[in-house]
Amino acid sequence: MTAIDDSTARDADALRAGMVRALRDQDSITSEPVAAAFAAVPRHRFAPGAPLELAYDLHCTVPVKKDEHGLDISVMSAAHLQGVMLEQADIKPGMKVLEIGSGGYNAALIQELVGDHGMVTTADIDHDVIDRARRCLDDAGYRQVKTVLADGESGVPDSAPYDRIIVTAAAWDIPASWINGLTKNGRLVVPLTVHGTTRSIAFDREGDGLLSRSYRLARFVPMQGEGAAREERKVLLRDGVAVQTDDARVNLLPEALNHALGMPRLVRWSGAAYDLPDELELYLTLNLPTVARLHASTDVVESGLVEASALLGVPALVSEDSIAYRTRREDRDTDGFESGVVAHGPQAEALADQYVELLRRWAQNHRRRGAAEIRYLPGPAPSPLLEDAVPKRHGVVTVTWH
Repeated sequence: MTAIDDSTARDADALRAGMVRALRDQDSITSEPVAAAFAAVPRHRFAPGAPLELAYDLHCTVPVKKDEHGLDISVMSAAHLQGVMLEQADIKPGMKVLEIGSGGYNAALIQELVGDHGMVTTADIDHDVIDRARRCLDDAGYRQVKTVLADGESGVPDSAPYDRIIVTAAAWDIPASWINGLTKNGRLVVPLTVHGTTRSIAFDREGDGLLSRSYRLARFVPMQGEGAAREERKVLLRDGVAVQTDDARVNLLPEALNHALGMPRLVRWSGAAYDLPDELELYLTLNLPTVARLHASTDVVESGLVEASALLGVPALVSEDSIAYRTRREDRDTDGFESGVVAHGPQAEALADQYVELLRRWAQNHRRRGAAEIRYLPGPAPSPLLEDAVPKRHGVVTVTWH
């Protein structure tokens, strides 16, 4: 090994140790086995060509493949998300684990957790991605990990059942192959998208369905192949402003909604505290009667037309000709923030009233972590549809708020 290689290895070791300490400090890693796995696997070996600082950054993804428009279709997930999901999975030595969506690094972490007597299979729909994962795994010494070219929607039934299935792409639905591919006491960890909002949910098998044990904020590239979110609709209202939804009840009329944005805004303050934004966002997403996500560019926000809450997408209540969404302001009495609503259009007052009522209800009854109990029930949606139920392609998501 050359002196340069020795120096690179020392730098990588130091960065890896620092990454593990930082992941512990922010509670992305909470157990010794997961910490040991992150300390053992050389993350930079799965990011050839990337700067070491990028490879070991807690919150940055590492691009693996882009589409013809230059958009990422495969990335090595951010280290903090991988830590969170592995803690949710609670993998034990000797387990059989399937990973859907492959980059190689996460599969190596899982192999460390299952040990010599466990089995890890990682699958991806993209030939280039799975070939790259195979090369990186071999290079880093994880030749025992099995790599499979497959559409994630179908799972990998040849090696089923699995004690754990971990999905590393945003899934719009949960196919029967994932549920049937679990052992009786198996666990599925999946970034599930509901009405445009994604959470990494740890589901335990419960009979023919699934019951959540935890859910955490997550952002992933979307599933490809048969599992792609064909139900998503997105319309551009004007340059830098878009609305998207997968809710069949929502009729998106871009001209009418754009006209509404041009009308004077109505601002209504709720008197309710604004905190735990990820929990509040999930509650609003699942309880607004006709929900979409409003997105706005930095230029539009800086112009004052749309509030900053829309920069990453904000749950919006929409009618055919009006729109309302969440905002916030400083609360000098509490040194915190107060939730409010901005509404535009002929129905602005009615939409603002509905939205404010939800903000107050959440603050009074559900303002804590883990208030949602999420179930997945495979099969046709019941008619009439249950309250707090979201129909999907293969089943129904139901949510109970405690």
